[in-house]
Amino acid sequence: MLFVTPIKSERCAVLRHFFIHVFCLLALALSASLAYAGNKPLTLSEALSRAMAQNPTLQVFDFRLQGLEGRRFSADQNPALEAGLEVENVLGNGNRQGSDAAEYTLSLSSVLELGGKRQARVSVVDSRYGLVEAERRAETLDVLGQVAQRFVATLALQEKLELAAEAVALAEATHEIVTRRVDRGASPQAEVMRAKAALTRSRIEQSRALSEYESRKIALASLWGDTRLDFQSLEGDLFQFGSSDSFEILYQRVSESPAIQIYASERRVREAEVQLSRSQSESDIRWQVGIRRFEETDDTALTAGLSVPLFSGRRNRGEVQAALAARDEVQYRREDTLLRLHSRLFEAYRQRQQNIEAVEQIRGQMLPDLSDALSQTREAYQKGRYSYVEWTAAQRELLSARQALVDAATMALLNQALIEQLTAQPLAGR
Repeated sequence: MLFVTPIKSERCAVLRHFFIHVFCLLALALSASLAYAGNKPLTLSEALSRAMAQNPTLQVFDFRLQGLEGRRFSADQNPALEAGLEVENVLGNGNRQGSDAAEYTLSLSSVLELGGKRQARVSVVDSRYGLVEAERRAETLDVLGQVAQRFVATLALQEKLELAAEAVALAEATHEIVTRRVDRGASPQAEVMRAKAALTRSRIEQSRALSEYESRKIALASLWGDTRLDFQSLEGDLFQFGSSDSFEILYQRVSESPAIQIYASERRVREAEVQLSRSQSESDIRWQVGIRRFEETDDTALTAGLSVPLFSGRRNRGEVQAALAARDEVQYRREDTLLRLHSRLFEAYRQRQQNIEAVEQIRGQMLPDLSDALSQTREAYQKGRYSYVEWTAAQRELLSARQALVDAATMALLNQALIEQLTAQPLAGR
């Protein structure tokens, strides 16, 4: 018997450990502790653990499996016994008036199933149990992939909040320097108003980023069913990527992932349905035994009977053909899914590499150059050699480069999360 009880707690623990291991190795600095305090930063490990334990979508599978247990119990039953009572020769006319000439027959009947129908029914339910388990694994990967991607996106906003605070501080310093120059008569009054407007704009952007950050945290918490936040910030390294295997190795993992294993489980279901359809081609034998009482002579006699439907195999050909077609269809849907996953994996793989290279170039070349340029431009502005426009342009270029750095790192990690979701394994070198 394939199963007799709901999902065992040990099996859930093993499954949970596997998926957490897959995603906890994402490119973030993770905390190994699952103990949690209200003001402690949330780690990816904690977020994944919560989603595994509390995500409503994943809880549905327990009830689906319980339903299959009920169906298996029903499928394993023998045909029901039927009791019958038949009365003849009553309420007629002439010699048949009343019930003096009545005949009473008490019978017991049922069906003798042939062709292994009961075992075929049980096999269909058992194979569906395996399909639901495969769907659970695939859905778990999808949910944990969403957790990882939302975590990365929220962590990126957290990083951008720091940039927004730096932009406000820079705008405040700029306003102060410009005001001093205007007070000395070294710059026109219009520059103060422009600096003040720039400061207001940076504060508005900071407020917008903070609002979006709070919304992203709520969206993240919703994946484990929470509507209120019990954490203030996230803990992780947006710029830690690790290494990766070749695309060919990654694609091989995709072909063995739960998203593809679903089709193997579905094919087993279709095979079982084919066997069930073929078993229906075998004619069942309906039997009946009973005892008959003749009221007129006060005698009794035994009765027995058998009946067999004719041409059952011919009438069932359509069902067998439909079951075979459904089975053969699975292979082509599997191949179509593999092709689409190949495209998604290749795109994610290339984008991850490109964004990692962009991070390295921005950090190694662009930011140092723009930082030096801003420092020199500021000194030149204070000495009157550069205009306010040139100085603020240098500020915007540096802030834009920092934003680009965060965006590139975010895209690298989002694609990395997608790769690990598709392959159901962490990248190499983690």
